Amino acid sequence: MTEMPAALPPYDDAVRRFRIEDEIARLDGDPAGGINAYVECCGRYAGENRLALRAISAGGALRELSFDDLAGMSGRVGNMLKDLGVRPGDVVAGMLPRIPELVALILGVWRIGAVYQPLFTAFGPKAIEHRLGYSMAKLVVTNPANRGKLDEVENHPRIATILAPADALPEGDIDFRAALAAASPDCQPAMRKGDDLFMMMSTSGTTGHPKGVPVPLRALLAFGAYMRDAMGLRADDVFWNIADPGWAYGLYYAITGPLLLGIATTFYEGAFNAKSTYDIIERLGVTSLAGSPTAYRLLMAEGPEAAARVKGRLRVVSSAGEPLNPEVIRWFDAHLAAPIHDHYGQTENGMMVNNHHGLTHPVRAGSAGFAMPGYRMVVLDEAGRELGPNQQGVLAVDIAQSPLRWFDGYHQAETPAISGGYYRTGDTVEYEPDGSVSFIGRADDVITSAGYRIGPFDVESALIEHPAVNEAAVVGVPDPQRTEIVKAFVVLAPAYKGSEVLAEELAQHVKKRLSAHSYPREVEFVAELPKTPSGKIQRFLLRKVEVEKRKG
Repeated sequence: MTEMPAALPPYDDAVRRFRIEDEIARLDGDPAGGINAYVECCGRYAGENRLALRAISAGGALRELSFDDLAGMSGRVGNMLKDLGVRPGDVVAGMLPRIPELVALILGVWRIGAVYQPLFTAFGPKAIEHRLGYSMAKLVVTNPANRGKLDEVENHPRIATILAPADALPEGDIDFRAALAAASPDCQPAMRKGDDLFMMMSTSGTTGHPKGVPVPLRALLAFGAYMRDAMGLRADDVFWNIADPGWAYGLYYAITGPLLLGIATTFYEGAFNAKSTYDIIERLGVTSLAGSPTAYRLLMAEGPEAAARVKGRLRVVSSAGEPLNPEVIRWFDAHLAAPIHDHYGQTENGMMVNNHHGLTHPVRAGSAGFAMPGYRMVVLDEAGRELGPNQQGVLAVDIAQSPLRWFDGYHQAETPAISGGYYRTGDTVEYEPDGSVSFIGRADDVITSAGYRIGPFDVESALIEHPAVNEAAVVGVPDPQRTEIVKAFVVLAPAYKGSEVLAEELAQHVKKRLSAHSYPREVEFVAELPKTPSGKIQRFLLRKVEVEKRKG
């Protein structure tokens, strides 16, 4: 007989009972006395014959690795790095696809007390050069598919390349696999303090050069709490976070978070598409899935027939990266029988506001959810005063009353978002009377038209409810009468063609769903929307083009 899962704790109880001492007690080490990220995410689970990684190659081959396997691999990595002169606090960068060697590299870097810096494999030479410039990385580990970019990076550090059997080693490079084979798997973990770094991340850089985000070891407390309370991850789950580890959500919550809890994670080396995603869910029996709304909309675009074969398989689905449209929630309920919950966070803080899978509270479609236990979130006006329900302002972290908060400022850069005891996220929200947070938009995305403040998220959500619309982005464009008007950029479903008639139909659809002032007065049909590599829509690029066009 299958044992029934225990009832979920009430959210209010979790907030009331939260103690940072209890979170520290879940660790093997102590941020005050000595801690090592490798030990927390691997070493303490070695010797238990426990699965750590399901890795599917681009060709479809499945490889399963235990925590013991990763312990041995990471020990060899650690000794290789020490032989190359890497010391505690030094930065090592990785520019690799989702292969087991990536996890071994990260754990090996952490094992010797060094700092891991992710480099997304789609980055070009200039993006790589900027990131390596501020991190002062001592080594980059990459593969032949990405190695050529480094030739265009000035003053790049030493390079270790993971070769396939037929590949030739570039002159001056270290043969990663050969160096590991020659190294011992026995490597003593270097103990560090909670304020010492173990990651060097980057902001997305959508409005200027990306800034370095130092991540201290005490962030492990927040990562673990998110996996437990928001993702609701259980020991019997088959977990897959499809986000790329070259970005925060993937590195924090596809690698660090599940391994921290001693639960296996999943890698797929191939490019994302709806068919392969459904294939892997079915093949592995995935029960907990995490990703972005962009990915989920692509699953929707395949239609109900494609989803039917895995309907009822997914116990929980988590969404992050941009607001989750209510239509996605309804579709997942109808065609996958899976509760999909919106989660909100940033590279600088990790996840802070969630519709928690692991706690019970009301879940309202279109809401980002409630502050994660361990954070006090507030809404501030321009003067820095806290606002009450149904008042738009900037979402902020109350620093003194958020014991899980770990971000203290950008790497060697000013951080004006931290002032007056708050960290301001830059996102415009409002509190609902029940204490949940409704997302309005980035501060610079909110549209002001004829005195009305219009959040692009609501308009986009209304648009994708129409069967003709696969994706939509909404921006404000200059207008002499109204200051701004709403313009929508729409990617159509394959069965539809753009026309003036359809544009008017979509405008009227939004007017009926929202209000007379919120509908798009202009609709442009496009083949695709500009996005960051992590899938966030870059509205500012659309807005910039429109402003320039109207100047002419």
